[in-house]
Amino acid sequence: MTVRAVQVIAEADVVAYHSARHGRSIARSIAAGHLRADHIEEALVYPVTTGSTDHPGGYRGALDAFYEEAAARLAVHLDAGRTVAVISEGDPLFYGSYQHMHKRLAHRYPTEVIPGVTSVSAAAARLGTPLAEADEVLTILPGTLPEEELTARLAATDAAVVMKLGRTFPAVQRAMERSGRMPEARYVERATMAGERTGLLADVAADSVPYFAVAVVPSRVAARAVPEAAPGADTAADTDTAADTGTGEVVVVGTGPAGPLWLTPESRGALAGADDLVGYTTYLDRVPARPGQLRHGSDNKVESERAELAMDLARRGRRVAVVSGGDPGVFAMATAVLEVASQEPYRSVPVRVLPGVTAANAAAAKAGAPLGHDYAVVSLSDRLKPWEVIAGRLRAAAAADLVLALYNPGSRSRTWQVGKTRELLLEHRAPDTPVVLGRDVGGPEESVRIVRLADLDPGQVDMRTILLIGSSQTRAVRRGDGTEIVWTPRRYPEG
Repeated sequence: MTVRAVQVIAEADVVAYHSARHGRSIARSIAAGHLRADHIEEALVYPVTTGSTDHPGGYRGALDAFYEEAAARLAVHLDAGRTVAVISEGDPLFYGSYQHMHKRLAHRYPTEVIPGVTSVSAAAARLGTPLAEADEVLTILPGTLPEEELTARLAATDAAVVMKLGRTFPAVQRAMERSGRMPEARYVERATMAGERTGLLADVAADSVPYFAVAVVPSRVAARAVPEAAPGADTAADTDTAADTGTGEVVVVGTGPAGPLWLTPESRGALAGADDLVGYTTYLDRVPARPGQLRHGSDNKVESERAELAMDLARRGRRVAVVSGGDPGVFAMATAVLEVASQEPYRSVPVRVLPGVTAANAAAAKAGAPLGHDYAVVSLSDRLKPWEVIAGRLRAAAAADLVLALYNPGSRSRTWQVGKTRELLLEHRAPDTPVVLGRDVGGPEESVRIVRLADLDPGQVDMRTILLIGSSQTRAVRRGDGTEIVWTPRRYPEG
């Protein structure tokens, strides 16, 4: 208890506290040594906690009626001029029962809220481990969330505390396992009180967990050993002397077309949990720097070398995230990593590929739904395959009346492919076929334009642009607000 809380209780005429129907109140037990014989005590006993109720409004209706009745009881004392101290374990406005009184009474009577020590802070103190450091994000989750939601949020955050365990504990354990956080997770029961218990979450039996227990996933920064600085790496350590942090692995992560807003929770968690980040410098710059995490940036044309570096680091026990733009399996780093991983001496290195939002999907969403029916994805770059192969695939897709998503359409050294593609497609498509030009989608220079195929200007296309070429069924429609949308019907005409 804080000094101010002790003072307020000493000055109060009435002490109120919530409890379940068994009548025992944790809040009262904490404050018991400061209660006087002349204190008027108001026990606010919940009519229902986890059981069933015959209230016509159901569980929520029963609780709302209880809160109204409890507030009315306290209002009687306040109207009589008595000072009321409502005591609450933890902090009154942090998942506390008091907040329901506050909403009903604070606007009617002078009110002071005395902050308290939360179970989150108490648990961290008893574990003796930092919760969050530097720019880490701490997420506090109720165990009553759906298991899928818990899993996603645990995977995405740096550090976490899951409260309200008890009956939810089996689902919380499964969420920890599925999100990959179980090795880090700790358990604290009744922190700072009689019967306190701490340990590894994985070792706790589900039938032994009370409601007043929390699961803690502590700071990764605090747990991560910070290697000695050395020339040549961004934050940096010599990888030959990097400390072994356990079983290594390589995770290929797709950052989407533009960074954090496009990251999946699983990808966000993989980037936060990595010891090393490997990737094209432009993509690495999208990932926030974290203390103790090494960054190995390189040029865009050394994919095999990047993959080998990642594998070598993982063989030394490092957790490595290979950072890719868009989806790593679509004209990106996953292929290069898996090609190296298929060779000796890397075949035993664990490798995972995490999906990302593709440039095609991002541009399509901004334009409407041009990929609403069958479509083909083709790269116009002839750096890794001859133009004859590209032209053949374009003709085949055009003849099949597929919508086309065209990656890598042009660069400073490739200026003629877009014009040639337009000529080829006009042999199969009408001149007014809608074309979406999506440039820097999701980025600060985002531009999404819709033009006719016949009007496609190669001079307005560069490597940061993706082209979506409609089929014979694709429609461009100007809506009432003046915006133009493109969509391809899901139903194809018979015959």
